[in-house]
Amino acid sequence: ATVNDVTLAMCASALRRYLDDLDALPGRPLVAMVPVSTRKDDSESGNQVAMVLTSLATDVDDPRERFDAILRSMKTAKERLARMSQLEMMNYLGVVMAPSGINMAPGLAPTWQAFNVVVSNVPGPKKAMYFNGARMDGTYPVSIVLDGQALNITLTSYGDDMEVGLIACRRRLPH
Repeated sequence: ATVNDVTLAMCASALRRYLDDLDALPGRPLVAMVPVSTRKDDSESGNQVAMVLTSLATDVDDPRERFDAILRSMKTAKERLARMSQLEMMNYLGVVMAPSGINMAPGLAPTWQAFNVVVSNVPGPKKAMYFNGARMDGTYPVSIVLDGQALNITLTSYGDDMEVGLIACRRRLPH
């Protein structure tokens, strides 16, 4: 398993507990849109990122079984991307994300969603950073909530720490 797999399982477990506490746990698993690197070389020029959809297995009670289901889902998504060229990836993403795009047109398909939540794990600096001689203590991620979504979870590493940023739609998640 990768750090991203563990991060997804951690987020899935927190979401499952949260929804269960509200008596709002759906019978079907939540689906996360997850950015993944598609870089195949050591170059540092530009971002080489694609999005995959993965099951968070929030319908699975056992944490180990949930983790295994997330691993299988991410492995399948990454294997699919690995067989594609950059152009094929862009076309594939366009088709997969079409339901969310259609949902942005008001009233067209307000309940048709390809994913429920965005979960992004952004690697940060491994060594201490400084600004004008002052040591940076942490870096805290801030992202956006996409139209039709209630929650964005972004994590950023800094040194040996992992910072978590939760951005939510106040109408959908007022508490």
